Amino acid sequence: VMALMCVIALFALITAQCARATPPSFVLLFADDLGYGDLGCFGHPSSLTPNLDRLAAHGLRFTDFYVTSPVCSPSRAALLTGRYQTRSGIYPGVLYPASKGGLPLNETTIAELLKSKGYTTAIVGKWHLGIGLNGTYLPTRQGFDNYLGIPYSHDQGPCQNLTCFPPDVKCYGFCDQGVVTVPLMFNENIKQQPADFLQLEKAYSEFATQFITDAVRNNGPFFLYYPSHHTHYPQYAGADYAGKSPRGPFGDALMEFDGTVGKILQTLEETGVINNTLVFFTGDNGPELMRKSRGGNAGLMKCGKGTTYEGGMREPAIAYWPGSIQPGVTHALASSLDILPTFAKLAGAALPDVQLDGVDMTNILLNRGASERQTIFYYPIAPSEKYSVFAVRWKNFKAHYYTQGAIHSENPQDSNCSSLFLKRHDPPLLYNLEADPSENYNLNSTEWDSVLKQIQAVKEQFEASMVFGESEIAKGRDSALEPCCIPNCTPKPTCCRCTSAL
Repeated sequence: VMALMCVIALFALITAQCARATPPSFVLLFADDLGYGDLGCFGHPSSLTPNLDRLAAHGLRFTDFYVTSPVCSPSRAALLTGRYQTRSGIYPGVLYPASKGGLPLNETTIAELLKSKGYTTAIVGKWHLGIGLNGTYLPTRQGFDNYLGIPYSHDQGPCQNLTCFPPDVKCYGFCDQGVVTVPLMFNENIKQQPADFLQLEKAYSEFATQFITDAVRNNGPFFLYYPSHHTHYPQYAGADYAGKSPRGPFGDALMEFDGTVGKILQTLEETGVINNTLVFFTGDNGPELMRKSRGGNAGLMKCGKGTTYEGGMREPAIAYWPGSIQPGVTHALASSLDILPTFAKLAGAALPDVQLDGVDMTNILLNRGASERQTIFYYPIAPSEKYSVFAVRWKNFKAHYYTQGAIHSENPQDSNCSSLFLKRHDPPLLYNLEADPSENYNLNSTEWDSVLKQIQAVKEQFEASMVFGESEIAKGRDSALEPCCIPNCTPKPTCCRCTSAL
């Protein structure tokens, strides 16, 4: 009997080692304008997010996870490169349909890194890292084999005449005017303009599940990046989710995103690869409080999108990998910058030969160990060498050197959130985020001088390592670059209309 037990144990060990020897696949889920307090598993009482809640219940939920910018494009650049947006030039602000610049092609993305190890790669959803002349900056030029999506924010085109909820409820607001309506692109071709919001998520879900199915059939590892448009303004949802959430339009949009997450998980299970796939979820920046109940919720965190307060850059995050990641909660400090080096480590890929700002999170994920990260640096919407970082977190302490509100975070309860007046703080405001995550109580007595000196030292060390890349956004715009399904038609932008079934 003992001999048989030994054989069984040895077989189990060999099987586990063989499974780990096969490089895992990766699914990266990235929500849009989602607040720290928006998910059911992060405490919202009326959000219906059963699939994300399932990831949290059976995976590792992060309480202290950060992004690098309080707005879209810079946050996405840092996520995909493991480098602060100031290095790659995706600042100040965000890219537009007519932007001349984009994520520089000499930057190495997660997709390019994994392709070097034989991964098939796809992105479905919001790109927002540039289009450029003849599609110079599209995902298909940045390591992704396939792409289906709107290449920027879905409010960056007129929306007042578009349908956001069935049967024909028009989108709330006007969105950007004087530009082309938002296109749906497949690889580098426009499939539909304007995109049909009622069918969009269904098309995304089918694209994602088909990509996974095909990749598994070809016996190779894969990387699926799903940067959703949900829950960015204007909210939309198809017939399966419209009116289904008690939270209203925002809740319906969030529920639709959660539904696609559920279909992706179901496909991973049905194809038999769920135990060898790391699913990682987070969001790009904090909630747009100016939208009131049609915007997100930062929970306990102060302010929201556009600010360097916690509500602008601290995001919900979940890592899920059955059999490899034990369920629970981690208070380890982590960042979207850390995803590239973590995926590289697990895939056995060499890191790019550049200054990386991310660190490997595998000790947190697989061993519930300590973080290699002790600091978070908070850049504003418009970083500059003159002002540098607005705030620094070191361990559980955060020092604000500058604060500035944003229109995105208009909040009648807290004027700091929306005041556009730039305030310099000398000495810096200091908060203990473990005792005071809402940044209410400034530690202004001399007993904290040693902490401020330590923070100042790490700030100076970081600033000495920072080389600002040429601003891609400062290259300006050219309306001729706006994507149009009928090239050279007139009068532009209104002539850019093409309909096809999704």
